[in-house]
Amino acid sequence: MCWPARSRARELLKTKSKIVIIGCGGRLGAALMREYHDKFDVTGFNHLQLDLESLDEIRKKLCVIDFDVLINAAAFTNVDLCERERDQALRINAEAPCVVAEICQDKNARLVHFSTDYVFDGEKREPYTESDPANPISVYGESKRAGEKFVLQTGDRHLVVRVSWVFGPDRPSFIDGIIKRARESNYVDAIADKFSMPTYTRDIAQMLPQFFELNVEGGILHFANSGECSWQEYAQWALDCCASEGIALKAKTVGALKVADMKDWIARRPVYSVLSTAKYSRLTGDSPRAWRDAVADYIRHFYGIDGRFHS
Repeated sequence: MCWPARSRARELLKTKSKIVIIGCGGRLGAALMREYHDKFDVTGFNHLQLDLESLDEIRKKLCVIDFDVLINAAAFTNVDLCERERDQALRINAEAPCVVAEICQDKNARLVHFSTDYVFDGEKREPYTESDPANPISVYGESKRAGEKFVLQTGDRHLVVRVSWVFGPDRPSFIDGIIKRARESNYVDAIADKFSMPTYTRDIAQMLPQFFELNVEGGILHFANSGECSWQEYAQWALDCCASEGIALKAKTVGALKVADMKDWIARRPVYSVLSTAKYSRLTGDSPRAWRDAVADYIRHFYGIDGRFHS
C-alpha cells in the first residue's frame, strides 16, 4: 500500500497545500480549521455559506475554487430527526457527498469524507473492522452508508474516515452535557449497556494530514481513541477528571440507565459500535491515545479551575 512516511507528511505541511473544509462551524470542522489555519491555505464553509441540500450551489461554489484536499466534516447528525426527515438526510449525507466527490475527482483533488460507527447494526461483540459488512438500523446510518458508497464509487483515491462519539470544545457534546448537569444537580445518569469509543477532535485534526497526499490509497479507515466504554463509564470518567482539576460539581457519581429506558428515542441505535483501529496503527506505526487520556486532556485544557468552560 502506498501510504506516506511521516517525513513525507512533514514535507506536505511545508507546501501550504490548499485545503477546503466543509462544515467548518461544527465540532469537528472548527477543530480542523483551528489546527490547520497556519499550516495550510485553508478555506472553510459553514452551513450558511454552503447549503448541502442544494446540489447546484455545491457545484457553483466548489467548482471555481482551486484546492488540493477537500475535507467533508458536515452532516445531518440528528439521529431521531433523520427518521422524520428521510429525504433531507439522504440529500445532505448521501447525495451531497456524491457531488463533492465528483468535483474532487474532476480536479484531481483528495477527498476526505467523515462517516460514523452508526453504519453498523451493533450485533457484533468485538471491534468492527473496515472490512466488516455495514448494516445500518436507522435512517441516519443508512444515509451515511449511502454517502460512503457514493464517495468510494466516484474515486478510488477518496478516503472515508469513520469516527465515533466525537467530542471537542467547539460545540457541546455528551461529556459537556454531563458536566453541566452535574453542576446543577446532585444526581446524573447515563446509559450503561451501550458501548463505543470517544474520539477527540484535536486527535483527529493532528493525525489527518498524513493522509492528504493524492497518491495515498483510498478506502475506509477507522479512527477513534483507543479502548471502549459505555456512556456511563465515559460520564463517570469525565466527573472524575473534573474532581482532579478542582472543578466544583454537585454530582460525584453517575447512575445507570439502560437503552430500554430511552422511551423518547425514535431511531434505533447500535448498542455496540466499537471501531477497530488496527488498520490505522498498521499503516502509520502509531496507536491512538487512550480515550481516558484524551478526555482528561480535554477537561484540563478547556475547563478552567473555577469550572467555567473556555477555549
